[in-house]
Amino acid sequence: MTRYVLERNSDAGAVPRRIALIRREAPAKLLEDREEVVTTAPHLLIREIILFQICVATLALISLTFDAPLEGIADPDHTPNPAKAPWYFLGLQELLHYFPPVVAGVLLPALAVIGVVIIPYFRINLDVVGFYQRPWKRDLRILAVLATLVSSLLATYRVWPVLVPTLVIFATMSLPALPFCPARLKRVISRVPLSDWIMNWFVAVVVILTLIGVLFRGPGWAWTWPWRDGIY
Repeated sequence: MTRYVLERNSDAGAVPRRIALIRREAPAKLLEDREEVVTTAPHLLIREIILFQICVATLALISLTFDAPLEGIADPDHTPNPAKAPWYFLGLQELLHYFPPVVAGVLLPALAVIGVVIIPYFRINLDVVGFYQRPWKRDLRILAVLATLVSSLLATYRVWPVLVPTLVIFATMSLPALPFCPARLKRVISRVPLSDWIMNWFVAVVVILTLIGVLFRGPGWAWTWPWRDGIY
């Protein structure tokens, strides 16, 4: 939809002086707040090269200081216990400890892939508005119901590594709705958009599951303290 705005000149009567076109796809507020755009090369490219060199130098220093925890040559007659997947799959392997294989190995990864595919088609929060900087009561009630259902499911299967960050993230997110929340903390939390809360929850769950799989799982996938049982 296009709207025409005519500004009349007081001296010329009804003669239009200026015509402005405002398209619904690009609100005027967003156009006013847009920052200066820079090109990918060299601005972004130089920063990526510098970061890449820093990562290479850091890994080289770590490799000179610590030996890689390599095991012996693979032998099909002697399967290691525990048999751990690569670290980037240990989160899913940790979920297999709690959920049935179909749920942890098929359903949850499929839902994650579907979510990544459909997220770009949702035109939400284009202006990066905080969750509490818009009408939030209805959305908070919906999130409370979802958090209760998810927490009940996780508690049923005793998935504590996912239940704890879920409760912590939702409790932190709900602080501005409480009357006793400090004003400074309320201002900070109110500016965080819903998308950031979801991303923080996802990152926290992935990091916790991966660390548990790497450091705290021993023979038979039992809970083990690495500094006490000599795994590392």
